[in-house]
Formats: sequence, C-alpha cells, structure tokens
Amino acid sequence: MPDNLEGNINAADALTLILHNQHALAAAIEELTGWLRENRAGDVADNAIAALNTLDTNARGITDAIMRLRQL
Repeated sequence: MPDNLEGNINAADALTLILHNQHALAAAIEELTGWLRENRAGDVADNAIAALNTLDTNARGITDAIMRLRQL
C-alpha cells in the first residue's frame, strides 16, 4: 500500500500544478477578453468566453480528482 499512497500523492501534486496552470490561463484569457471587447472584436471575445467556460469545467474535474487522490 505505501507505493500506492506515494503514487496518489505524486499524481495529486501533478494535478495541482495543472490546476494552477488552468487558473493562470483563465486569468490571461479574461484580460484578453476585456481588450477584445474594448476593441470591438465581440465575436473573438465570445470565443474566449467559451474557452473560459471549458477551463472552468475542467478545473472542477481536476479539483475533484485531486480530492479523491488525497483522501485515499
């Protein structure tokens, strides 16, 4: 079992880094979306919002996986 526990911890740590990347990408896309709207690129901004929604959905899944791994 200790090997499995160590593997779970390593996987959870890696997923945590991925989650931090998700948050950083979301922040960058939010900044760009504001600029796009200000410069009348509404269609592109709408696409950026769709990307943000995907990041949010995936971040929830990653968070759930992290929590499951850390509880084992």
